[in-house]
Amino acid sequence: MFRVVFAASPLLAFILLTGCSGGRPQFSNHNFDEPALAGVSQTGTVTLTNELDSRLLEAPTRMFTLGPGDRLELELIGEPASRTTTVVAPDGKLYFNLLPGVDVWGLTLTDAKARLENTFTNYLREQPRIAMTLRGVESKRVWVLGSVQAPGVYAMATPMTLLESISMAGGTLSMTSFRDQAATGIGEELADLKRSFVLRQGKLLPVDFNRLLYEGDFSQNIYLDPDDFVYLPAATAREVYVLGAVTQPRPVPYMEGMTVAGAVASAYGTLRDAYLPHVAVVRGSLSKPQLTIVNYRKVIRGEESDVLLQPHDIVYVPFSPYRYLRRYAEVILNTFVSASAINAGSYAVTKQQGFGGGVFIPVGSGVQIIPPVAPPPPR
Repeated sequence: MFRVVFAASPLLAFILLTGCSGGRPQFSNHNFDEPALAGVSQTGTVTLTNELDSRLLEAPTRMFTLGPGDRLELELIGEPASRTTTVVAPDGKLYFNLLPGVDVWGLTLTDAKARLENTFTNYLREQPRIAMTLRGVESKRVWVLGSVQAPGVYAMATPMTLLESISMAGGTLSMTSFRDQAATGIGEELADLKRSFVLRQGKLLPVDFNRLLYEGDFSQNIYLDPDDFVYLPAATAREVYVLGAVTQPRPVPYMEGMTVAGAVASAYGTLRDAYLPHVAVVRGSLSKPQLTIVNYRKVIRGEESDVLLQPHDIVYVPFSPYRYLRRYAEVILNTFVSASAINAGSYAVTKQQGFGGGVFIPVGSGVQIIPPVAPPPPR
């Protein structure tokens, strides 16, 4: 489960944007079921009750269904010359022999075969029989990106578990030595399992990659759905992620002594509609994150000290106040994993195609692309 720590400690003095003397978050042992954020006056710990749903560990019982891009071999039995390989068109239709186009989108192979045979009765006197063989799957895919041996998009013709998807991508880079990586020309860093995630329909699934890959805990080995994003970030990347109501949400390079104000300044400042009293800093693994609330308005006024950051911290500036910490934490984590998936998908696609521009985001992923705002012109 996610364990989020809420802190709003009194701070001593105003520090400049990247001042090194900013106070570190202080955490209390007091517990609250649902600490409210209004006034930022409570300090306590809340446990998010979002354990893995046991249904995620059950193999899907639904049959494979056809979609655009799937490749089929078709033949009218008794007429060898009719054998051909065709692809389900973007409109979900199959074009074969005399048929003008038969809609097979969402049908199983058995149902699609029956529909083709029934349609053929309009053109042939005898009841036709069709042989149908699936030769390639393009309509159902899963993304496995980041620090794996072969990041990419993989076909999903049969039920696939998370561990199977990682194995299909060659495993994590931590399974090889640095010498092996240099010999094979692999320049990616080792995988950071604490911040690895599965994104489904725009939401983070509470999977603990460390328990799965290092401890062999198969209670974390969920079954994937088409269009799932599996992302294992680099362990040695030293960045701070600035998200939310800032001019240019993005990861910024971490520098020793960086503070919240310095990170926000690196994202070209906050937007006019930003709610500054509830700026959040998320630290630690995605399965057990710690969250600290910073009254950024008081920080920039010099009424409170700034907060020192660490590599991999997430700084989130909200557009509006949040009443409950649990909901706020979910919004931050879902925003972070969606942004990470977009960046990783963009890098994978442009690297494979050899040019910039053009990002394919699966329709069912729930990920939305928000164009970055241009930085303000220099004064």
